[in-house]
Amino acid sequence: MTALSRRRFLIISAACATATPAAASDARWHGTTLGAAASLRLVGLTDAEAAPIIVAVETEIARLEDIFSLYRPQSQLSRLNHDGVLTAPAPELLNVLSLSTALHQASGGAFDPSIQPVWRALAAGARADDLVEFQRAIGWEKVIFDASTIRLPMPGRSALTLNGIAQGAITDRIAALLRGFGLSDVLVDMGEIAALGARGDGAPWKVGLATPDHTVLKRIALRDRAVATSSSLATQLSPGLGHIITPDGPANRERTVSVSAPEAAIADGLSTALCAASADKASEIVVRFPDARIELNV
Repeated sequence: MTALSRRRFLIISAACATATPAAASDARWHGTTLGAAASLRLVGLTDAEAAPIIVAVETEIARLEDIFSLYRPQSQLSRLNHDGVLTAPAPELLNVLSLSTALHQASGGAFDPSIQPVWRALAAGARADDLVEFQRAIGWEKVIFDASTIRLPMPGRSALTLNGIAQGAITDRIAALLRGFGLSDVLVDMGEIAALGARGDGAPWKVGLATPDHTVLKRIALRDRAVATSSSLATQLSPGLGHIITPDGPANRERTVSVSAPEAAIADGLSTALCAASADKASEIVVRFPDARIELNV
């Protein structure tokens, strides 16, 4: 690792943050995480100083995508979905599955990563009233996992998606990696946002909470905290049909929810769960996760 002799500030895809004037020695990186654009801007670092940090981030993103990606055929998640069983699962995958169980229980079953067969059917053009056959293959309570093995209830038909929580988990891991390089003041945006420390002027990080059309509805201050936003119609499988699916079918309500929490994975999972669950259940779901709070619910 490179020893950092002065305070450094890292901004990753910080479009929602208050901008910091560009310095001549800024190092930059652009890439993708789970198919979404990601970027690095290391303020005050030369390319040579930044090189080991950027290599470490790229390596870690690739490793995590080999666990969570639905689009890499050899990822652990893809192999589980294909075979119906996965042995020696990564600790990161088990941690996300455990958190998914807590979210499933708190949301009364609305948060359910086993809905992937229904999601695929809708994406292929199936109508909402033709989902009964696909719904037989889902049910989070039927997914069995421990430190050695993960098993799906109906191999060849059951499948998981972790799109409602994995970006938060990756954000947490990258934030921890950067902290290991001595970067104590960091804003990480890898689909969800984790804010460590403060900005260059010592003030908390400022983050805008926006709707799918990029209208900022609220700005919040973050310090050592994460925030995630989910919108039911941010991605549409067909006109008016949002990408957030529950065991009963699409969550058709047009809704945008932002949740902050000590960890991005919790914020990510909760924002997804609140979009899927009944609006009147939001407070009782969030209260089950210490120090989590709803920042936006429209």
